[in-house]
Amino acid sequence: MTTLLALDTATEACSVALLHDGKVLSHYEVIPRLHAQRLLPMVQALLGEAGVALSAVDAIAFGRGPGAFTGVRIAIGVVQGLAYALQRPVLPVSTLATIAQRAWREHGAAQVAAAIDARMDEVYWGCYREHGGEMQLVGSEAVLPPEQAVLPRDAGDDWFGAGTGWCYAERIPAAVRASDAGMLPHAEDLLRLATFAWQRGEALEADQAQPVYLRDNVATPKGIK
Repeated sequence: MTTLLALDTATEACSVALLHDGKVLSHYEVIPRLHAQRLLPMVQALLGEAGVALSAVDAIAFGRGPGAFTGVRIAIGVVQGLAYALQRPVLPVSTLATIAQRAWREHGAAQVAAAIDARMDEVYWGCYREHGGEMQLVGSEAVLPPEQAVLPRDAGDDWFGAGTGWCYAERIPAAVRASDAGMLPHAEDLLRLATFAWQRGEALEADQAQPVYLRDNVATPKGIK
């Protein structure tokens, strides 16, 4: 049986999840600015709870962004360190896709407009549809002003808005039946997406674990926290 470990620190949430013997365990905390201190202890606690050695992990999945610059870098640093030490591949997963997957799991939303507050009066934006239990991107992900966040041309009806970018709901022209601006990515959903990617043979070498910021200038002082 495949054993996969998933880590996410791209937003205020810090979470880890493990797939082993067909069962999923996860730990999730909303702890802004404490990710660096808590991530590895959370991994150790999760593995201990499952009774699984780190060496039993076949691949490590991580939230590749978009999200907070520091948070994304923390996950990638830890994942690369573990993957190099274990000589295991990695599975990068979009943070927006992870939010959409959570909306599918918790709300049964088959079409999700995922948005993360990108600061600087912008949102990270991506639209997803469910296919066989996997939320798949429709179009492309982008960073843009809320007023430019639109649904795909063939959108149809019954979309759900998920993620902190929906704090700008009054400015977003996309028509959704409901939204949850408090929804953050969860490693359990990242793990689900990573499982699909693993089955398709999409794992990468550790040195290919790269962040996706969408915004070119990630070091602007007024930028992402």
